[in-house]
Amino acid sequence: MKKITGLLLGAYLLVGGLGVAVAQETPPPKVLSILREFVKPGKSGAVHERSESAFVQAMTRAKWPTHYLAVSSITGRPRVLFLTGYDSFAAWEKDVLATQKNATLSAALDRAAVADGELLSDYDSSALVYSDEYSLRSAVDIPHMRYFEISLYRVRPGHDDDWDKIVKMVKAAYEKIPDVHFATYYAQYGQEGTTYVVFTPMKSAAEVDQSFAQDKQFMANMGEDGMKKFSELLAASIEFSQHNLFAFSPSMSYVDDEWIKADPDFWKPKASAAPKKAAEKPATAQ
Repeated sequence: MKKITGLLLGAYLLVGGLGVAVAQETPPPKVLSILREFVKPGKSGAVHERSESAFVQAMTRAKWPTHYLAVSSITGRPRVLFLTGYDSFAAWEKDVLATQKNATLSAALDRAAVADGELLSDYDSSALVYSDEYSLRSAVDIPHMRYFEISLYRVRPGHDDDWDKIVKMVKAAYEKIPDVHFATYYAQYGQEGTTYVVFTPMKSAAEVDQSFAQDKQFMANMGEDGMKKFSELLAASIEFSQHNLFAFSPSMSYVDDEWIKADPDFWKPKASAAPKKAAEKPATAQ
């Protein structure tokens, strides 16, 4: 996977975020580049992780300042999303040009891309722009997160105002529920029509169970009339929606040292010691 051109969808955040140094709680990056790799049957898991390690090693040797997070699909088609955050499109361009000028790094990435391409059935990319207006408590402690729930919404032409009303209703209801947080992005490039992508980071799968109780509270906060209006707006304005769960993949990610220091057991686990070989008995005369 050629990270220097890495751009959709997926999950969800981070860098100064996904790509830059982070504090304990960091707001999402303004621009999010996502490269989505679809893996051939039988080529996911450890096979793909070994291939991706070549990219991580190349970036590590170069001490490259731009980082990326890999998340693997738990639901939907087998795929991995590689997410890189930037402060602007100009910063993204600067990173790409600098990579191209580094002959050693570029050559290593090209070699890795050839090998990795043998494992893929398809890939695509997108560029997303963060919307603070449509997000809620989006600054979170990403190094200690483990999953992204990623939701994609495609708005029907001419229904932008309806979408705006929907999100404002949702935020107002969820603001009354502690610990609910999400980051919303607008798909600037790489997606059809008017598309928004919502990332919800989670520390454990138990938060999925907790969300069921939150749904009941959400509906109570909306009220009967509010839910009726909400349902009508959804039916009228949303052309397509999709929701999937992704797991953070430390072995395929190239993250900042601060992330590693925050949770070394997860981001850089120590290799298990190899079992000692049993001492052979001395040969005896026959």
